[in-house]
Amino acid sequence: MTNMLGRATNPVIIILIALCWGLNWPAVRLALHEIPPWTLRVIGMGAGSLFLFSLAALTSRPLRMARADWGVVFLAGFLSITAFNILLSFAQLAAPTSRAVIVTFTMPFWTVLFARIILGERLDQRRRIALAVGGAGLICLGWPLIMAGSFGYGLMLALLAGISWALGTVVLKRFPVTAPPMTVTAWQLLAGALAALCGVALFEPAVLREGLDLTALHAPTWGGLAHHILFSQALAYLLWYALLARMPAGRVSLATLPVPAIGSISSVLLLGERPTPADVLGLILLTLGAAIVMLPARQTAKGQP
Repeated sequence: MTNMLGRATNPVIIILIALCWGLNWPAVRLALHEIPPWTLRVIGMGAGSLFLFSLAALTSRPLRMARADWGVVFLAGFLSITAFNILLSFAQLAAPTSRAVIVTFTMPFWTVLFARIILGERLDQRRRIALAVGGAGLICLGWPLIMAGSFGYGLMLALLAGISWALGTVVLKRFPVTAPPMTVTAWQLLAGALAALCGVALFEPAVLREGLDLTALHAPTWGGLAHHILFSQALAYLLWYALLARMPAGRVSLATLPVPAIGSISSVLLLGERPTPADVLGLILLTLGAAIVMLPARQTAKGQP
């Protein structure tokens, strides 16, 4: 009964993750107008970690992990959270947000590839179709950039971020840990915040000397920061790891295909960026690919595998 309930809630969790991460793109871009990139990641990951540690304590969840879990948790966290977040801060400063989100979300295709090589996950017919449809969508979105010669430094950082996230996802699936998702996410966000703090010391020392003048921040910055901390860092990663614990890595990653659609559309609405016809077609195909993954599986007859 519990397994059936879990399967029934998977599409809802996927939609929540897509909304949290999709809306995070314009939220981060708004915050970056007034907060330096390394500082933003310290605040975002640090506050997200504090929120989850507090929630774990209030709900009597364990905060300690088994000795064997630490290495895997931090390696996966470095790839999926630390490197991913830091790379994207600079990608969004160097490229339009609506474009960066599209390139980053080649991530599902890298995950499927890594899962096939490292985990031996087989590509069933549904995932092949989703991969083909989503791939066509990415071609629609990316080909005009390549032809125009505008696939530059910022978009390369976004591509590396997607690859890093995919590899971290597969690492955690290859070496499962016993700690609950909330504990894993809290420790990974804390480690990411400490890594970003080193970046602040090296590249933004004025913030450490003088502090960040929070009273000078405008309402859009506060709104973007609040969404980034509560929904993108804390809630979405918590849901992501919970979903990863009960679904194949390749399928979970393909289910994130709506994120670039939400990220691009919200960037157009909130940041004033304009989509092209190729963008619209590509986003439709990406969303369709995700819908194929999210459709309920056909039930087999009793006694059949």
